[in-house]
Amino acid sequence: MSQKQLKEAFISNLNGTSLLEISAGLSLPPLCLLCRGLLLILYYLHHGKPVSSRKYSLLLDFLVLVSPLVFSCTVLSPIIFFIPVILAAFCAAIFSKIYSQTKQEARAPFGQIVKEFQKACLDPECIPAITVFRVYVNVLTSISILAVDFPQYPRRYAKAETYGTGAMDLGVGAFIFGNALVCPEVRHKPLRTQPRFSSLARQVFSVWPLIALGVGRLLSVKSIEYHEHTSEYGMHWNFFFTLALVRLAASLLLAIFPKHKAWLVALAVAVLYQLLLSTTSLKMFILHGSDGWGSRLGFLDANREGLFSLFGYLAIYLASVQVGLWLLQRRSSVRGWLEALGGLALAVLLLWVLLQLCQACAGPVSRRLANLPFCTWVLAHCLLLLGFFVLTDLSLVFTKLLVKGSSVPCCWKVVQPPDSGKKQGMEAVPVGRQDKLSQLCLISAINKNQLLFFLLANVMTGAVNILIDTIHSKAAFTLCILHLYMFFNCLIMYILHARNIVLKFW
Repeated sequence: MSQKQLKEAFISNLNGTSLLEISAGLSLPPLCLLCRGLLLILYYLHHGKPVSSRKYSLLLDFLVLVSPLVFSCTVLSPIIFFIPVILAAFCAAIFSKIYSQTKQEARAPFGQIVKEFQKACLDPECIPAITVFRVYVNVLTSISILAVDFPQYPRRYAKAETYGTGAMDLGVGAFIFGNALVCPEVRHKPLRTQPRFSSLARQVFSVWPLIALGVGRLLSVKSIEYHEHTSEYGMHWNFFFTLALVRLAASLLLAIFPKHKAWLVALAVAVLYQLLLSTTSLKMFILHGSDGWGSRLGFLDANREGLFSLFGYLAIYLASVQVGLWLLQRRSSVRGWLEALGGLALAVLLLWVLLQLCQACAGPVSRRLANLPFCTWVLAHCLLLLGFFVLTDLSLVFTKLLVKGSSVPCCWKVVQPPDSGKKQGMEAVPVGRQDKLSQLCLISAINKNQLLFFLLANVMTGAVNILIDTIHSKAAFTLCILHLYMFFNCLIMYILHARNIVLKFW
């Protein structure tokens, strides 16, 4: 077999992993974020000032926010269920140290602190969990697209061939989910004088870079005979085309139907598509081609997975628009966000039950089909991860109230101190200091140039695969390559952010 055939076989015919293992993996990014925040607060408690060195700030962010994820999806994957326990215990130890070292005369009883925490007012214009969710989906995707070509990356985490729940299968849906959370229909309030289809016109203009990237990827892959998983999207299709068309279709539907009914439109699309899969020969066509033997004759036959999965991704996008609208409802207090966290937990529970029913009635989860179970699974786990990030932010807000003046990048600002803040030694984080510190944040750096980060990761993945025999690499070499690859990408984003450069011109 040629090197191209070996690599294609290496990422084909896989069956995914369990829902429980994916859920355990989803707890790692929030725990890393919590650990980073607690370390910064502890540093402030000891030195009376935040970390001011950009070099050390980048090193801390990379070692705490990125490096554990590289280890957890490679050499530490056999103990994936223990890693969250270890990280949680480490975070608990740091919090205990912070709590014990706060001055006794400035610290109120724990019960009183909890009451003041619930009354604390947060910046209603900023929801850090959304930003962190989108950045981490990008980071995890960037790690996986290269790591999957190394033997240390468990095959069960890679994309499943037909049925199954691989970690990379969830990543595709999470990318759609994250884009919908900040789409124009969510962020922009329509004006009375604004034409109904103005958002659609903006989307037509804004997706041209995705189409250009899709064409560029297609031409480069074909020209250098790069290995590709044909049953993922087809012979000529790729994820850039999927994302562009889903955004356009969603904007068209949301121009016709009220956006606050997006969940109904999503449900209709997902159910109707599932009915077609279950009652017609469409499923057999997608899985086995027009001749039943995997033919790739004609454009539709050659790209059937990419074209028909658009319906499932469209349903995910529309449902995510509804989530974004709900999250952006004005909540200015911790109490309001605790109630919202309860709502997220209830939604995850209901979707989990619905997933079991869907799998019993409609078949297993299939990213290749993007069927109703796949849509339900993606939404359930994305809401779970989003809820984890909200809980992390609230935990950091509570800890910041213990240590006067401390601040954490990409965490909620307390814009109004509790009434008894001066008596109890608690005060809001100064806005100016928070904004200044955010310049030293890797999350903010990646968020500013997310498309460039993803594109750079794709280019470097291709370069590594061309230059290195990834399949036969040893563990130490794999870890070295993955860390260098991620650090170089993060460093570029960090430098661009430090110079306030945003490479976006559409």
